[in-house]
Amino acid sequence: MLFNLLNLPYWIFLGMGILLFLVVIVSGGGDDDFDIDADVDADVDADGNFAMGSMFSFLGVGKVPLILLLATDCCLVGVFGWMINVAIGNITGTIPTGFFGGVVAGASLLLSLFSGGLISRPLGRIFATFGEDTSGDRLIGCQGSVSSSSIPLESQGKIGQVDVIDPSGNLVTINATLPKWANVIPNRGNQVLVIDRQPESYRVITKDSSDQQQWLSNSSQPQDSQ
Repeated sequence: MLFNLLNLPYWIFLGMGILLFLVVIVSGGGDDDFDIDADVDADVDADGNFAMGSMFSFLGVGKVPLILLLATDCCLVGVFGWMINVAIGNITGTIPTGFFGGVVAGASLLLSLFSGGLISRPLGRIFATFGEDTSGDRLIGCQGSVSSSSIPLESQGKIGQVDVIDPSGNLVTINATLPKWANVIPNRGNQVLVIDRQPESYRVITKDSSDQQQWLSNSSQPQDSQ
């Protein structure tokens, strides 16, 4: 029953869904326009058909990228249809065809639309991470809070730790040292600025300190001389 050719349409739906998920991953989470809600709401106001707009919203339209919603629904149609066919086949000894096969297809579609709107929302957050910049250089220029007792100078051969919020809003704990010319030693809880990346750690300086002013001055000198 599991691999009966009568399940072929559901295998095709499942395969299409998997392919669309791969496209979502490769494209960086399917980060397309999320402002569909605004257009739907505008149409609802214009036509006075609030129920239709609410239904689209419930099904996930405008809440997640359309390609992700389609991928989820296609996979669910395949899985639900396959499962229902196999369950009926195990009970009756034959997979439903004709009218009853259409009933199974309709039930699978309704279940997938209902479940897809719920499942696609958390999936959207998960797949969005595939499109984030994961390089270490993304942290340069970010602010952080010292989580170790203090941050040592790089000449001391030690490292401290800093909790940094990256451009995507993720909390990242990094190893950090101060440049040799730094005069202000940040302690636990002090705010620092990431200014450079080293093979084993990041260089940081105390935020709003004389070290930051010196770093800004040194950074602007080549530009001033041109």
